[in-house]
Amino acid sequence: MEIIAKILIALVAIEHCYILWLEMFAWTTKAPKVFKSLNKELFEPTKALAANQGLYNGFLAAGLVWSLLIENHAWSLYVAVFFLSCVIIAGIYGGLTAGKRIFYVQAVPAILALIAVHF
Repeated sequence: MEIIAKILIALVAIEHCYILWLEMFAWTTKAPKVFKSLNKELFEPTKALAANQGLYNGFLAAGLVWSLLIENHAWSLYVAVFFLSCVIIAGIYGGLTAGKRIFYVQAVPAILALIAVHF
C-alpha cells in the first residue's frame, strides 16, 4: 500500500505543478480553454492574481515532492499528511466558493492519497 500512496502523492504533486504552470505562465493563452466559466475578457486583467494562486499551488507541489524524498518514514508521513490536508482544504473551499468541479479535481485525489497514506 505504501507504493500506491507514493504514486497518489506524486500524481497530486504533478497536478499542482500543472496548475502552477497554467496559472503562472499560460493564464492568457491556455487557461481560457480550461476555465470556460470565466469571461475571456477577465484573463488579462487577472493575470497577476492567477500567478499568485499558481505560486501557492507550486508550494503545495513542492511539499508533496518533499514528503516523497524524506527517508524517515514517520517524518515523511507527517509532511505528506500536512500537505495533502492543505490540498483537501483548498479543494473543499474552492468547491464551495468557485465551482464544484474544483472539489472533484483537487480534493478527491488528495483524499484518496491521504487514505492510502494511512493504510
